[in-house]
Amino acid sequence: MQRSASTTENELLAIVFALDKFRSYLLGSKIVVFSDHAALKHLLSKKESKPRLIRWILLLQEFDLTIKDRKGSENLVADHLSRLIREEDDKPICDTFLGQRLFKMQGMVPWYSVIVNYFIAHTLPTDLSRAQKDKVKSEAKYYVWDDPYLWRFCSDQVVRHCVPNDEHNSVLTFCYNFACGGHFRPKRTARKVLDCGLYWKTLFKDAYEFCKKCNKCQRTETLSHRNEMPQTPILIVEIFDVWGIDFMGPFPSSCGFSYILLAMDYVSKCVEAKATRTNDSVVVISFVKFHIFNRFGVPRAIISGQESHSAIA
Repeated sequence: MQRSASTTENELLAIVFALDKFRSYLLGSKIVVFSDHAALKHLLSKKESKPRLIRWILLLQEFDLTIKDRKGSENLVADHLSRLIREEDDKPICDTFLGQRLFKMQGMVPWYSVIVNYFIAHTLPTDLSRAQKDKVKSEAKYYVWDDPYLWRFCSDQVVRHCVPNDEHNSVLTFCYNFACGGHFRPKRTARKVLDCGLYWKTLFKDAYEFCKKCNKCQRTETLSHRNEMPQTPILIVEIFDVWGIDFMGPFPSSCGFSYILLAMDYVSKCVEAKATRTNDSVVVISFVKFHIFNRFGVPRAIISGQESHSAIA
């Protein structure tokens, strides 16, 4: 609302504001505005108007707009909304910020804050030694401040964007884990970051620490001699050389049978099974003799549990 404008002009301004805000939805549609201010129609047809009103009328001409009169008693909703008292905060806005405080508001001071302050205010922190100040001044010639970004001229004649501290991890994640990555070595990952036009001082060190902590790489990479398990020769076993044997049950009795005696070859996974009435060693010996020895030959080893009924004499 403009304090120097009349009531009629303020109502016209409200129409202009609403149509401009919802312009993408209203273009090409027929618009009807109901108003209890009859002078509003006269204002649109007035030939000699203020430059401000002429600009508003020109803005309204791109819409298919019709203004109709409505009595105040029939326009209660809009009339009530226009009389609502808006509670405003009278607390003055403090717009005076020191350059040093702006970085504090971001939560983390960028690593290049000293260089940026040197470019903007031509000052250096008082706690720096003379050698440190000379180092900052000598390094500043490789940087360019283009508000709000800092750029660096690198040794390969490429200008790269300086990345703040809070974005280092996301950049390394993108260049290491995502589709453009590939879980390469730290040096290769750092080169990918540089190829993307990004730079920070501790890039290669951070890339090494980031790659070292990758969970997937730790699970799949080649183990060092210090961490690998002791090597043992591979046991060469032919088919039907080693059998495993054990009982299953007891089960609910079926025709007097309560157990199942199972034997499985360790190489071929061939299974032999027989239903038995008991689970003693006599049954085991008979099963091994007629179902394994006679059919597959004498094995080199039979592996069974420690139960007494599994003992084969």
